[in-house]
Amino acid sequence: MDQDSQSTPRASSSSSSSFSSKKTPPPPPTPQLSLVEPANSTKKKNRTRVFRVFRNVFRSFPIITPACKLPSLPGGRLPDSNSRIIPGSRITGTLFGYRKGRVSISIQENPRTLPTVVIELALQTNVLQKEMNLGMVRIALECEKRDKKEKINLLEEPLWSMYCNGKKSGYGVKREATEEDLNVMEILKPVSMGAGVLPGKSDVEGPDGEMTYMRAHFERVVKSKDAETLYMLSPDANDGPELSIFFVRI
Repeated sequence: MDQDSQSTPRASSSSSSSFSSKKTPPPPPTPQLSLVEPANSTKKKNRTRVFRVFRNVFRSFPIITPACKLPSLPGGRLPDSNSRIIPGSRITGTLFGYRKGRVSISIQENPRTLPTVVIELALQTNVLQKEMNLGMVRIALECEKRDKKEKINLLEEPLWSMYCNGKKSGYGVKREATEEDLNVMEILKPVSMGAGVLPGKSDVEGPDGEMTYMRAHFERVVKSKDAETLYMLSPDANDGPELSIFFVRI
């Protein structure tokens, strides 16, 4: 994907450069946040704190859920007419993370708004890059259905069992956007679609100290209150989605 000409991040081609003998320069000063609240913000003040305390424990647990229940989408086609594309469903999705760290996805109404959802995935950034180089990637995030009395939006679920192309990966964890997350979204504010690297940890030399990102438009398709899918929109209309993310309560 081409990066907007106005974007400040360095181009992805720099990521292939060899290790430099000089120490990586410190990151630029923290930008002042100018992101605005999304129009249909569903952020709640009372968050579930239990998962904040134990999320590191959950990440190490083996997955015991049944085989992944991905919808059948041959050729990357969108679902049938039983599904619906909700109004204003084209959203901005950003996958980002340090090369040897876990990748996160930030969902925004558009690049100028604060994230509505941030989920840390059970996948290293460099592993996801390799998978996408091989072809279409399907990520499934599954959680158990709640009691009917408990009403919570699907994307507000705090913990997910995660599969990548049908293989168990671990747990995806929804979290509050950190200061670093917000700084990344602020830097990428001029970018509507693109991929590249950002200055990262100043105490780590070479590519491992850089944060990589990929930003694209996603189509949000709702099957039911227990099933939604995000389809990454390819700039080439003839191609199917390179990345699909399924959210399912089972």
